[in-house]
Amino acid sequence: MAAKNHLFAGSDGGADRWAIVCSLISTAKLNDHEPYAYLKDVLERMTNGHPVSRLDELLPWNWIPPALQS
Repeated sequence: MAAKNHLFAGSDGGADRWAIVCSLISTAKLNDHEPYAYLKDVLERMTNGHPVSRLDELLPWNWIPPALQS
């Protein structure tokens, strides 16, 4: 039987953040994106100064993988 450590987030804040991550992963899958590639690219863009005014571009249904960008 596999351990379900994700059920024990440690705090309400931790549970909220875990829910956000699970939602992003699920939404990436629903939009036919590989979740690791999606999250890696989005986090890299955000840390490299992606404008806050254009965050909607990073949502899974709007995201374009770097290999497909012109």
